[in-house]
Amino acid sequence: VVCCPTIPLQLLCEVKIKSMFYHAYNSYLDHAYPYDELRPLTCDGQDTWGSVSLTLIDALDTLLILGNHTEFQRVATLLQDTVDFDIDVNASVFETNIRVVGGLLSAHLLSKRAGMEVEPGWPCSGPLLRMAEDAARKLLPAFQTPTGMPYGTVNLLRGVNPTETPVTCTAGVGTFILEFSALSRLTGDPVFEDVARKALRSLWKTRSEIGLVGNHIDVLSKKWVAQDAGIGAGVDSYFEYLVKGSIMLQDEELLSMFLEYDKAIKNYTKFDDWYLWVQMHKGTVSMPVFQSLEAFWPGLQSLIGELDSALRTFHNYYTVWRQFGGLPEFYSIPQGYTVDKREGYPLRPELIESAMYLYKATGDHTFLQLGRDAVESIEKITRVPCGYASVKDIRDHKLDNRMESFFLAETIKYLYLLFDPDNFLHNSGLDFELGTGPSEDCVLGAGGYIFNTEAHPLDPAALHCCSRKQEERRELQDILLNLSEPLASPQDAQSQETDSETEPPVMDPSESIALKPGSRRKAPLLSCPMQPFSARLAVMGQVFTDGT
Repeated sequence: VVCCPTIPLQLLCEVKIKSMFYHAYNSYLDHAYPYDELRPLTCDGQDTWGSVSLTLIDALDTLLILGNHTEFQRVATLLQDTVDFDIDVNASVFETNIRVVGGLLSAHLLSKRAGMEVEPGWPCSGPLLRMAEDAARKLLPAFQTPTGMPYGTVNLLRGVNPTETPVTCTAGVGTFILEFSALSRLTGDPVFEDVARKALRSLWKTRSEIGLVGNHIDVLSKKWVAQDAGIGAGVDSYFEYLVKGSIMLQDEELLSMFLEYDKAIKNYTKFDDWYLWVQMHKGTVSMPVFQSLEAFWPGLQSLIGELDSALRTFHNYYTVWRQFGGLPEFYSIPQGYTVDKREGYPLRPELIESAMYLYKATGDHTFLQLGRDAVESIEKITRVPCGYASVKDIRDHKLDNRMESFFLAETIKYLYLLFDPDNFLHNSGLDFELGTGPSEDCVLGAGGYIFNTEAHPLDPAALHCCSRKQEERRELQDILLNLSEPLASPQDAQSQETDSETEPPVMDPSESIALKPGSRRKAPLLSCPMQPFSARLAVMGQVFTDGT
């Protein structure tokens, strides 16, 4: 199939990209499962990020996006039966979060669309959600530092090794708010969002006097170990999560943080629509290079409406792609060529990701042309009998024996979405589900999906639906308690406080229906409780109205 960017033949591009996915996916199943990743040159597998069949987790939502409900159901059930996070393995906190927690969260939120039978209470409960929560809890010990910024590595069974280095990259501190806030709002447990926010605020306080952050920081002392400031490797997804977190959570604090950084980035790192690396305190250029990971930036700019700048920067990056048939990890801007020992292209998605966002924003077919170039380059240069291989040297197209899981999670997904304007992830609100959540007026799947940095889509509506359920449950509990407990005189209240110090209260079970075992009653705040819900409640025969 010849892939062509013109609209009448976009379907042919979709077919070609699907065939690429299944060549890679089936090669993993045939030769590498249950290992984390496929080694395509030797047709076998290897564990890389934790021995959890990572490629299956990372590829699960891509199966649904390509329309394969049957395989999604099979793999989701298989993962529930076979994956165990109670293992003695040292795992990257960052990678486990974006690939495993993010992948499971996304699959959980898409499971009903995939035709799986969901349990009562979905999307606020479910087996894939419990798996995501289990994986995330294994990461929580890493956040137990004086600063709240996490260690980079944690043992999934024993926690943080006493000899673990306290130095981690900036992205490794600031790339949790999407997955962890989603977990908190779906499950009702605030601990995940709390630690993610504490890490973000702690990192925010370490910026330099000119408003920049470095590349690596000591999470115990808050001292910057690597003071190069830029938008690429080691920093990239920190900025990404400030923008996407502000959108998903409707959070002004996160957006204001990003906008402050954006000013400093434009003032000190931007030159002729390229972004260089500078010393974080002085603003002097330290590395005049473009890194392939920076190619996400034009897409991020499109989310905040900076299209003109995004288009110019994308054009710069696209010229590099056309020069080599891919993006080298490092590209020297003054020399116009690769940097020694940084010539590889490990099938990264970032430029394709930006093309997808910018095509949605502009409708300009230039971005479809990039998609066509990417399909042809990947097919011609990297396809081997057992999948697709990373490029060791983009200059002579020598290959490396690795196919990272993000090839199926991100690269293929963004390519497919670029050429599939009618995909459900592009939904503008015309299609939705009503009444499938814990409340009859819950609206789910109406679009506005937020992709984490591993391209796992999260539905903000589900978060709102479940967090609202938690708030309503707490408010209803207070109402029930207030109604079931008669008002006491000040003297009685004082007497009860004195008695409670000497002996524990004995609860009549009929009086504590709204309390969990061991919970204490709150003193009534109102003699006539107000109900703030959109739906009207009738409690103990009293009907609340707006004028109550």
